[in-house]
Amino acid sequence: MHWMAIMLAASATMSGTPLQPQESPRRHTITVDGHPIAVWEKLPAEPKGAILLIHGRTWSGVPDFDLQVPGENLSLMDRLVAEGYAVYAQDLRGYGGTPRDSTEWATPDRSVADVAAVLRWIQANGDSPGLPVLFGWSYGSMVSQLTAQRHEDLMSVLVLYGYPVDPDWELPNVADTADLQWHRNTPEAAASDFITPGTISDRAVQVYIDAALAADPVRTDWRRVHQFNALNPAEVGLPTLLIHGEFDPFAPIASQARQFSRLGHPDRRWVVVPNADHAAHLEHPGRFIRELVGFLQRGGG
Repeated sequence: MHWMAIMLAASATMSGTPLQPQESPRRHTITVDGHPIAVWEKLPAEPKGAILLIHGRTWSGVPDFDLQVPGENLSLMDRLVAEGYAVYAQDLRGYGGTPRDSTEWATPDRSVADVAAVLRWIQANGDSPGLPVLFGWSYGSMVSQLTAQRHEDLMSVLVLYGYPVDPDWELPNVADTADLQWHRNTPEAAASDFITPGTISDRAVQVYIDAALAADPVRTDWRRVHQFNALNPAEVGLPTLLIHGEFDPFAPIASQARQFSRLGHPDRRWVVVPNADHAAHLEHPGRFIRELVGFLQRGGG
């Protein structure tokens, strides 16, 4: 079951200032080892820092992090821009604006190398002070942790959101003999993270379904997931926020406790968002952004 689990402008900002309508994110295409990687950008007038957002296994950066629902402020990108951060959302290979490469498979090690390259690009091309924050959701949190273990010098803070593995698990090493599946994504899959009644409007769920299926009509094929066995929280040498929804089925309290207790940096925080599931940033965006920005700005930093 462990393996199945992981595969599987009304409201206000933190300061109380209403969010202003935002334009669509600007798209950048970054070439990494000869392959085009889509990176989506939203900027404030004077950035206080930069954040790179990494999506989960099924859906890409824009539907996950820039959901635009009339009358509802659900875009994590817009909320972070309102708090003064330059925000970037990367599409991993096979997702959203990034095509599959010649292998047609996504792998953990390849994803880590791509994220590291994008972090270097942000440093070289952005005008934000300091190193970027790396934020990963679900599968993206695993990719982000592995990136932090291997490229600590490229980031300032690590955010692990909806972290879906227990540090005691070991993933099977499966030979590269499986055929590509090319499974089509479904409305049921797009709605599956919204479990607890009343946490998000029916209209927002429908907008999410439409945006997710438009961006990612076909489920990306992963292999060599045993590469995630290199995950070791003790090797994380950065300030780390571990955050998840109270009822997130992929992030049970017991496994989160083991992950948190083993993190290798003393500057760490564990936050549970009440009455929320796997998509806590869409279900309770105000609470989520307060916890996230509160950690980033702890001690006046």
